[in-house]
Amino acid sequence: MKRFYCCCNQELFFESDRCETCGRQVGFDPQNLEMVVWHSADQPVQSATGRPLRSCANRFPYDACNWLVDAGSDRELCVACYCNRTIPNLQKKVNQKRWRALERAKRRLVYSLFRLGLELVSKWEDPEGGLWFDFLEDKRSDEEVDEGFVTTGHAGGVITINVIEADAPQREAMRESMNEPYRTLLGHFRHESGHYYWQRLIGDVPENLQSFRQVFGDETIPYDEALRQYYAHGPRKDWRQYFVSAYASAHALEDWAETWGHYLHMIDTLETAQAYGFVPHEAVGAPFDQRFSEWVSLTVALNSLNRSMGLPDAYPFVLSQAAREKLAFVDRILAARRQMKLPVRS
Repeated sequence: MKRFYCCCNQELFFESDRCETCGRQVGFDPQNLEMVVWHSADQPVQSATGRPLRSCANRFPYDACNWLVDAGSDRELCVACYCNRTIPNLQKKVNQKRWRALERAKRRLVYSLFRLGLELVSKWEDPEGGLWFDFLEDKRSDEEVDEGFVTTGHAGGVITINVIEADAPQREAMRESMNEPYRTLLGHFRHESGHYYWQRLIGDVPENLQSFRQVFGDETIPYDEALRQYYAHGPRKDWRQYFVSAYASAHALEDWAETWGHYLHMIDTLETAQAYGFVPHEAVGAPFDQRFSEWVSLTVALNSLNRSMGLPDAYPFVLSQAAREKLAFVDRILAARRQMKLPVRS
């Protein structure tokens, strides 16, 4: 994540909707990946290049979004919110808090996708190839809903997130029960987006599919049975030698999604570290081996800092040579995609 500043030189956060120093309202322009400042209440909002802008309709009354929309667009929602199909029942106050947390994590995902040159199209515009988000409840958080159990996952271009994941105590309990070293909302979004972009980047590109199989294995192995075996018997004993996580060993598609998620962790965190002067090189564009070496050094430092504060490791993973090669594969696929100069925003 890059750094943002108000016109008064106060630093802004990616989630900011106002400057804490001068009180001006601010919003994020997804086309330029920049924060925009309202210089006065009676003047129109404009991007750095002079494009007229207005707030996403989800900014008010729930403070659920700080992104901006082109003033001439016939859509009321920003590009990220326009990909929603289902949001929680906002008549329940607790769901307002959950929804804001879900949207914050989703916008960080979308920022990373745009930063990497990936296009994002809603199923409202492209029913076949687009993306939707469903934020759903089950009986664990609302006894009145029909669903007994909603699984966070992806199917057919729809990413489903159980809203209970937005409750930190519930999420931590699930992390403990499933013996996971890391479980966050942002991690869910990054992982599930990997399944969606697998089809766009690998499944629909025959030459990439062949290369994928050489690195990750055969994705045609029955998925449901592989997952059943994983949950019944646990991961492969040697998973640390070949995979970024234990869950990645369940199936080639989960290996890809876990690797994809870790790649997004790496790129976004390195960009943040570079913006604050902790690493010298750009997160996107520098040779992969260089960035990977910086990532390893940075995560050791992050984990040491967390331990100094009595906190769990920020990145509780050790990456093997095989995992590094899989991350490098993701990097090559994305570099080739960027060279195609496809539109990145709908």
